[in-house]
Amino acid sequence: MSPKKYETEAIVLDYLPSGHYGDGMPSYKRVPIAQLLGTNFFSLLEVVPKEELSTYDRVFIGKGDRAKISHVKRRVHYNELTSYAKSELEEILKVVVTEQEERFVRFFNNARPISIRSHQLELLPGIGKKLMKELLAEREKKPFESFHDIQERVGSVPDPVHMLVKRILAELNEEDRYKVFVR
Repeated sequence: MSPKKYETEAIVLDYLPSGHYGDGMPSYKRVPIAQLLGTNFFSLLEVVPKEELSTYDRVFIGKGDRAKISHVKRRVHYNELTSYAKSELEEILKVVVTEQEERFVRFFNNARPISIRSHQLELLPGIGKKLMKELLAEREKKPFESFHDIQERVGSVPDPVHMLVKRILAELNEEDRYKVFVR
C-alpha cells in the first residue's frame, strides 16, 4: 500500500477573523478560520491560522513546522465554502492551472479511454468526439508542449485553461462521478 499523500501548499480563499457566524458558539470562544484550496489535489480545507491571512496568500500546510497555520481543522465540501471563497475560487484555480501548465499539458498527452464509449478528454467542457479525435491525432504526431501549442495545432480547441478550470470546479461541486484532478 502506498503512503497517503497530503497537500503541502494551499492558497487562501477566505479569512474569517471571528470564525463562522452561524456555528452556535459564543463570540468569545470563536477562533479565526481560513478556507483554503490545496494546490496539488484541489482539496478544500478549513484551517486555524496563527496570524492574519489575506486572500491569495500561499501557505505551507504539510507535515512539519508551519509558519502561518496552526492546524488543519477539516476538509470542507464546495457547498460549505463562504460566498466570498466561492467567488474567488475560479480566479485562484486559473492561477494554479497556469502555474502548473506542464502538469496539465501532460494530462492532454496522457489522457486515456475511460470505457469503450468515452475518453478522459471528453470530460473537459467543450470537447466532444470530433475534437477528441483531432487532439489524439495531433498528439500521435508529437506530444503537446504547452497550452499555446495545443491551441496552435488544434485550432478549434477552446482555451485549455478555461476548460480545465471548469472541469475542476465541476469535480469540486461533485457534478460528475469521474474525478480526474480532484481527490
